[in-house]
Amino acid sequence: MNNSKIKTPMPSQDPNVRNSNFQEVALGYTEEMAVSEAERCLNCKNKPCVSGCPVNVRIPEFIKKVTERKFEEAYEIITSTNSLPAVCGRVCPQETQCEGRCVRGIKGEPVGVGRLERFVADWHREHQEEEKNNVSSAKESNKDKRVAVVGSGPAGLACAGDLINMGYDVTVFESLHKEGGVLVYGIPEFRLPKDIVAYEIDNLKAKGVKFIRDVVIGRSLNVDDLFDQGYQAVFIGTGAGLPRFMNIEGENLVGVYSANEYLTRINLMKAYKDEYDTPIKKHKKVAVVGGGNVAMDAARCAKRMGADVHIVYRRGRDEMPARAEEIQHAEEEGIVFHLLNNPVRILGDDKNEVEKIECIKMELGEPDASGRRRPVPIQGSEFTIDVDAVIMALGTRLNNLICDTTEGLDQNDRGGIKIDEENNACTRPGVFAGGDAVTGAATVIKAMGAGKKGAAGIDAYLNK
Repeated sequence: MNNSKIKTPMPSQDPNVRNSNFQEVALGYTEEMAVSEAERCLNCKNKPCVSGCPVNVRIPEFIKKVTERKFEEAYEIITSTNSLPAVCGRVCPQETQCEGRCVRGIKGEPVGVGRLERFVADWHREHQEEEKNNVSSAKESNKDKRVAVVGSGPAGLACAGDLINMGYDVTVFESLHKEGGVLVYGIPEFRLPKDIVAYEIDNLKAKGVKFIRDVVIGRSLNVDDLFDQGYQAVFIGTGAGLPRFMNIEGENLVGVYSANEYLTRINLMKAYKDEYDTPIKKHKKVAVVGGGNVAMDAARCAKRMGADVHIVYRRGRDEMPARAEEIQHAEEEGIVFHLLNNPVRILGDDKNEVEKIECIKMELGEPDASGRRRPVPIQGSEFTIDVDAVIMALGTRLNNLICDTTEGLDQNDRGGIKIDEENNACTRPGVFAGGDAVTGAATVIKAMGAGKKGAAGIDAYLNK
């Protein structure tokens, strides 16, 4: 057993090299590193790490297989509950989920569950010539039952994967020209290579899942049309894609982006590659407003596009919702943080293009409804930063398009789709939902957990 109090370090690109390319930052464990880290696991009897995982990956079991160098068996254990291990190993906030409950973390660093999950998934992809078809034949009665899944992000993919394994005829409808949802348009290549997402989607296609792109449910077709076409159940996993703004002066100037738009141009439309014609200006000095993972992604993309990048966030570092690893990577890459500062207006030149952002200094007061200390402006402390672009990374809000075009589909208190939390059934019979479309913006793994619950709910509904 490895009794080290710290994780086996993850090899990564040098910050001064990676901040000008879009290649993956973390390089992954070697076999020896993976085995060494796996040997830190205590194989606890109560398995607290499993209860911290939204899809209940059998963590100690797969880690045990890694210590035995039985990597393919480890992969089979992970994928018995998690259909996207290479994705989750890279982007899940393990520090607040599985690793946050690891006993090793009491007197040192927790076991690197995410790093090991990534290693196992990558090892499988590199060593398997052909993916096994794991479609279950246990429910032959399901093969003529058609299910429509709306959205090909994490919730939709997880739901489709479970349903195809149960034997259903599954079709996924995607509004964009490429499958993957936020995994392809939101998360940058240097955090999640797109060939990994494509590999996972190709596995679903090989099992029989059909994908139809460029279809906006609520516009091109509505939920009633899907039932009219013979689908017997519908799962809605459309995410929460509408951007938020501050409603301050100057937000309509040329050079102000939502993080959604900026990241979509970079990630989905490959604006960072010269051979692509995606229209995007290469700015010289960019301010990114926000402190979450999306803000870090936008800032790090802008840095790689050649800009001098400044993050403006109204609270302190301890209150930042972004993962500690992402904040650290951003700092290492030369991004400047203006903490306890908040924009009050954006100033333009005579061409209506961004020229400056005016901010005010803040101090933390009493906790607000989120439990974090409320930022309070310090009067008279205004200052400006010279910039030629501002990216608003303030989170997203829910799109009501499907609710507005579907009779009998109610909304919850957050403005999302109302569901029965026992089975993710909506108020319209035969319709189920999960992920950000219900809760608002959350994590990839929580969306996947909702997709799995939705699949189980659909299975029970169609086999009553």
